[in-house]
Amino acid sequence: MNKRYWWILITYVLAQLSIIPGQFLLHWLGVDTDQILGMWSIISFTLGLLVILLLLRKDMNERHLVRDRSSRGEAFRWIIIGVFMVFAAQYAAALIEMYVFGIEPGSENTAQIVEYAKAFPAFLIVVSIIGPILEEIVFRLVIFGSLYKRFNFWIAGILSSLIFAAVHMDFTHLLIYTAMGFAFAYLYVRTKRIIVPIIAHVSINLFVSLVQVIFADRIAEWLEQLEEIQQQTSLIIGGLL
Repeated sequence: MNKRYWWILITYVLAQLSIIPGQFLLHWLGVDTDQILGMWSIISFTLGLLVILLLLRKDMNERHLVRDRSSRGEAFRWIIIGVFMVFAAQYAAALIEMYVFGIEPGSENTAQIVEYAKAFPAFLIVVSIIGPILEEIVFRLVIFGSLYKRFNFWIAGILSSLIFAAVHMDFTHLLIYTAMGFAFAYLYVRTKRIIVPIIAHVSINLFVSLVQVIFADRIAEWLEQLEEIQQQTSLIIGGLL
């Protein structure tokens, strides 16, 4: 691993750990306690992303030298395929967790993120855009890419995906995060364009954010209305019979 990649890893770790001094600073400045984590995440991850992009200038300038790189049209197709692929991997892993290991669906990590987003809606920028970009650069471009130079795809994919899963600190659903990471790694290898797993990852997180935060109350109302309609229909059918 070259020196620039080590600096990228250090920058990512510092962005993660900066919440410790950051929360004291924002608390001292009088920021509402419920908003501290969301606000500082925007500050730290935005600065971290800017530093990392500066460190990647050489890679971006030399990206056209990569052999067997997918065309833009093919990359676009794999972004669409990739979104469904990751959802399928996530669903398959969830079924294995449920029926093989007896793990109930639902993630505490996701629930906490939703709470932070409700307290500070701008936090969704980190969850939906900045976070996925950072994770794909760190876990696919840097970690997976470095492992892939020494090992085959399966070993590099599994090891980097396990690290990706562990960083989310949701060990109950380690299999789900690992499956997602492996799918993202495949997209990167298949197209040799890091932008493909980045956009797929952003799309998935954005969809989840819209469903669980932005339109959560409206969806709940629709489900209640649908349940009422079903009950009324059952009563009418029952009366006719």
